Amino acid sequence: MSPKAELARRLNLLLDVVVAERGQPVTFREVQQKLADKGIKLSRARWFYMKDGTGRLVSDPALLGALCDIFNVDPAYLLGSEDADLPERIDSQLEFVKSLRAARVKTFAARTLGDVSPETLRAITEYLNKDISRRPEGERAEVSPQLDADEGPGRAD
Repeated sequence: MSPKAELARRLNLLLDVVVAERGQPVTFREVQQKLADKGIKLSRARWFYMKDGTGRLVSDPALLGALCDIFNVDPAYLLGSEDADLPERIDSQLEFVKSLRAARVKTFAARTLGDVSPETLRAITEYLNKDISRRPEGERAEVSPQLDADEGPGRAD
């Protein structure tokens, strides 16, 4: 995995944890304001490209360290240390997010496939559970795949 993709993966894990903890995503404006309080500027485009893993690799230690402060994780997590362990808080929330995702898929399938036999529903559930348990621990657990209206790169700061 490229350094840009790894940074994006780690940032997105942090963002997913926020969703799991407070029930709604952190917005660009929240991040921008918290960084501004620390004297650090962040453009909407740069934030988007950091999360997306595109554009130039962001390696500014002040910015990455401040983001770690905002998300309450060890600075080594975003500063590129390949040996940085997944923080315990993130690891536990990642498991929760995986369970939440599975429950949402199961609920959707149950509503959509209401006329399906119990055996078929059971087979679908077993398949989903196997698929989720096979996923690598570090995979991005995406709770809300749609992009917030203020998160796109084309918006002015």
